[in-house]
Amino acid sequence: MARFLPAFSLCALPLAACAAAPEKEVAPASPPPAVCDAAPAQSHIGHTATAESGAVLLRITGARQLRWAPPGGALTMDFRPDRLTVGYDRNMAITTIACG
Repeated sequence: MARFLPAFSLCALPLAACAAAPEKEVAPASPPPAVCDAAPAQSHIGHTATAESGAVLLRITGARQLRWAPPGGALTMDFRPDRLTVGYDRNMAITTIACG
């Protein structure tokens, strides 16, 4: 058993070098929070829900993310101030426009 001890200590030495003090983590710079304002988009209620109308709604509300809410569909309840939620009916007519 005594002859295995030096071999074991030689294996542990490189591992000890890997256990040096961890480097200080730098938090990634996050972009400033977007503020969604659904008020300017309310005139679009009744319009047809299309990719183009979604792009227009994102632009005029300042939202970063668009979430379509289909009729009878389930949505998460988490609040995201940078998200625009647009509901539509079976005829693809926009029924609701809200931030969050």
